[in-house]
Amino acid sequence: MDEIQIYVMQVILAVGITIGSQTLDFNDKHQWTLTIVRYIVYILTIQGSKGLSSIGYDIIHKKKSLNTRLVQNINGLQIIMFVACTAILLSNNQKFFAEDFPLIFIACLIVEYPEIETKYARPINYGVGMACNFYEGYLMHVIPSDGGKYGGFVHNVHAFESREGIVVPVKKLFIVITKSLYSPPDLKLFNKTNREDLPKLEACTEPFGCGADDGLFQSLDDVEKDISGVKDRSYKNSTYKIYRRGRPVCLVAECATPLHTLHRVMQNKELYEDLAEINVEDVCNDFCAALTRILARSSECRDKVELVYYDDTDPKSNLADVLLDKIKELEPNFEQLISTRL
Repeated sequence: MDEIQIYVMQVILAVGITIGSQTLDFNDKHQWTLTIVRYIVYILTIQGSKGLSSIGYDIIHKKKSLNTRLVQNINGLQIIMFVACTAILLSNNQKFFAEDFPLIFIACLIVEYPEIETKYARPINYGVGMACNFYEGYLMHVIPSDGGKYGGFVHNVHAFESREGIVVPVKKLFIVITKSLYSPPDLKLFNKTNREDLPKLEACTEPFGCGADDGLFQSLDDVEKDISGVKDRSYKNSTYKIYRRGRPVCLVAECATPLHTLHRVMQNKELYEDLAEINVEDVCNDFCAALTRILARSSECRDKVELVYYDDTDPKSNLADVLLDKIKELEPNFEQLISTRL
């Protein structure tokens, strides 16, 4: 609504300038109309050049899909307007681009340059902000040692191994990034129930094992801290087993809760109109890229968190297989490691 009101004010200002102008010939309405139509073509062409340049940049530098990007950025009304204006110019034997077009194009680029400079001072984007919040608000509480009673994530995994008599071959927190952004309450819900031949994820239970209906879920030791006025706030990480042919493989895994929150926001757009038009794919890419950069720079969390991308929209993709492949990549000798204990 604010943008509409601002637009109306601009229209009123334009009408006032037009009426008060002493240089316009209002008697030649036909030529006046054709000039406006030509300028509309100019403006849409300049805007289109920016859009095409943005698409080219995304394809070359960000490796994004051309088709997806095009569909997301096409403005149907502007296309109709461009076609209609070109049709009017053609029917009146008018040039698309008169001698003044290159000068107007150059002038627009000059005026746009200060906007590029000021973009660096604009507020951080949504995806990067989510990554920073996730790192400071969660990972920094469960990954590094606090120098006191909590020894850190790796120490917590070692304690779990000793208590349960098992081996976790990769002592990292696996953060699953789903394509749909959906995060189920239990990762076993990603299992292919109609494919008994595929590896399956099950939350570890007490007594240690998986699949016991009456078992208590096993997690690493709770991390309790006094945070923001809340005494003994509790954080925990869930342990899973991947059942397959051969020994089961243990790991610590969960989904990215900020992206699940974004998924819920997109499901309730009527409550969040300020975010209703965001590009979800871009936000997710920004989140993952920013979090990867932060983790690479962090001496406390580096090499202790692994992002795992999973296309949950692909019926042929199986999360347990994706995680197994990642474990093989990170620890080629994992089979030997897990065979040292039952």
